Amino acid sequence: MKLFVGLGNPGAKYAANRHNIGFMALDRIASQHGFAPWRTKFQGELAEGRLGQENVILLKPGTFMNLSGQSVGEVMRFYKLELADLVVFHDELDLAPGKLRLKQGGGHAGHNGLRSIHAHAGSEYARVRLGIGHPGHKDRVSAYVLSDFVKSDQDWLDPLLAGIADGAVALAAGDNARFSNMVAQRTSPPRSGPAISPKPIAPKPTAPRNFAPKDTPEPTDGRTPLQRLMDRFK
Repeated sequence: MKLFVGLGNPGAKYAANRHNIGFMALDRIASQHGFAPWRTKFQGELAEGRLGQENVILLKPGTFMNLSGQSVGEVMRFYKLELADLVVFHDELDLAPGKLRLKQGGGHAGHNGLRSIHAHAGSEYARVRLGIGHPGHKDRVSAYVLSDFVKSDQDWLDPLLAGIADGAVALAAGDNARFSNMVAQRTSPPRSGPAISPKPIAPKPTAPRNFAPKDTPEPTDGRTPLQRLMDRFK
C-alpha cells in the first residue's frame, strides 16, 4: 500500500493558494482514477483507490500546513506503513513555475509542512516538488505562497496537474523515470516543425537536337551533276 500526501491548508479561503498545489495534485489524481469519495478521518481528508496494481491512500491533512505531520503520522501508524511507502506532494519556491522534480529523503529546506512530517514520521520519504517560482525576496514569501494562482498561471498549472494524474500509476509502482516522462509530455510537448516542401527535381538535361538536313549521298554511277541535270530534259 502507498500513501500519497498533498500539502496545503484546509478551507475555501486557501483552496486556490499557491501553497495548496499539493492538494490540487491529489484532487486531480482522485478524479482521473476513480477514487472513493473523500471522507474526514485522521485529522484530514482521505480517499482510497487503486493505481495499477497498488492500493493507494490519498491524504490531505486538515491540520494546517505547520502541523501536517500529525495527520500523516496517524495514517502511517494505523496502516502500519513504512517511510518507503510515503510520497509527499508539495510546493517548491526554488523551482520555476510548472517544473517538477522528484527527491528521495533529505532536509525540509524550511518548508513547514515537511518540517512537521520529519518530526512525526521521519525524513527518508519521497517528495514530488512542484515549482511555483519565487517572489524575489524572502520577506515576500509568506504573502506569495498564501496568494491565489492568477489566470495566466493556468497555462502551466493545468498541464502540470494533468501530467501528474497521467503518471500516477507509474509513481505508485516506483517507476520514477516513467512518471517524470509522462509529466514532461504534458508540460513540454514536442513541437511540430514547419512543413518542409520537397525539393523540386531539375529536369534531366538532354542533348540539343540537330535540325540540319542530313547529307544526301552522292550517286555512284560516275556521272557529273551537270550530266544528270541534262538527262532530265531528254
